Amino acid sequence: MFFNSVAEELDSYYPVRSECLADVPKTRFKARVGKTLGERRWKAAFTEDGHLDIAGVLRRIQRGGIHPTIKGAVWEFLLGCYDPNSTYDERNEIREQRRSQYDAWKDLCQKMVPAVGSGKFITTPIITDDGHPVQDPSNIYNGTTITPSDEREINWQLSLPQIGLDVVRTDRTLVYYENEANQAKLWDVLAVYAWVDKDIGYVQGMNDICSPMVILFEHEADAFWCFERAMRRLMSNATSMGVQSQLGTLSQIIKAIDPKLHQHLEELDGGEYLFAIRMLMVLFRREFSFVDAMYLWEVMWAMEYNPNIYSAYEESRELGSSSSELKASQLKQYGKFERNNLKSGWTDQRGALAVFLVASVLEKKNKRLLREAQGLDDVVQILGEITGNLDAKKALKEALKIHKKYLSKAKK
Repeated sequence: MFFNSVAEELDSYYPVRSECLADVPKTRFKARVGKTLGERRWKAAFTEDGHLDIAGVLRRIQRGGIHPTIKGAVWEFLLGCYDPNSTYDERNEIREQRRSQYDAWKDLCQKMVPAVGSGKFITTPIITDDGHPVQDPSNIYNGTTITPSDEREINWQLSLPQIGLDVVRTDRTLVYYENEANQAKLWDVLAVYAWVDKDIGYVQGMNDICSPMVILFEHEADAFWCFERAMRRLMSNATSMGVQSQLGTLSQIIKAIDPKLHQHLEELDGGEYLFAIRMLMVLFRREFSFVDAMYLWEVMWAMEYNPNIYSAYEESRELGSSSSELKASQLKQYGKFERNNLKSGWTDQRGALAVFLVASVLEKKNKRLLREAQGLDDVVQILGEITGNLDAKKALKEALKIHKKYLSKAKK
């Protein structure tokens, strides 16, 4: 695959509805020859039996992102769906097993609620809070839903209309979602996930994370598993305790690198940094165009990459490594951000790159926040102005600088 030009525009891969063109943030990311990971370089990164040179792939992604033609396949490795040391045959076997597992879960969900897998989706309640079916003549599935037998089923069925309402609002500017079947595909993936995740179920914002995967993967089960892996690394974003923990880390970072700004925010009763929740929960989806948000995610995932991610997820354990145990060749298999953490001995999982990215946004608006912000509404307004005006590449570069600065201060 050769790029059409030295710098290829990518919006055509994810077309925007003509009437919405004026409403979406401008895309800044372009695929560049020699920097962006493209199909030719991607294929060359595999050995004959399928082992992947993950170190070379990470270097290329961190330099220039991933071309749309291979984005889904690469994301599966970045998110820990597959081990780079596996073979083609091993991955094909895992893929088939996962597709069968997804089909089994979906069949079970469909038995409980026939709307699942029907090409349609639900936006109105089908049961009451105590589990009795709702008699609604406008609901085509009225009377066909099985009365839930336990609390888990009740909570799941109660979440389905909310998922439907969020699906309707998800990436509505994209041509892809003009087709109701594609909206139903997103709803099905989220509905099945809400059933499978017994601890969290569905939380608003998951739709924004899942949407790109539904678009990238033709096979619904593959989209589900990519989303499932993404949610594992974002799990802290889906719980109030996890978000509070990340906001606490953000507070520590700003206090260390910019005490004057931190003090000003505290005086405005913003010391808990609640104004940053949206950016963290949906990974800046609202601040960037669709193309730029995906570029931001994949570069972040490459920078945070840990080669133990696949085995850790399969064994349901915490990620962890010590730089003292690793050779230089092994360190190259880690992303730049994760490698810096290892070298410094800093292993705080709350300090994800996204937290430093928020810190870089605050630093970018430092002067205006200090000069103009007289209350939290002013803080929200000033930060809201970054939508469409933020360069993902520059923001990541600044985030890494802040990360380095913070690590050096944390050592003292």
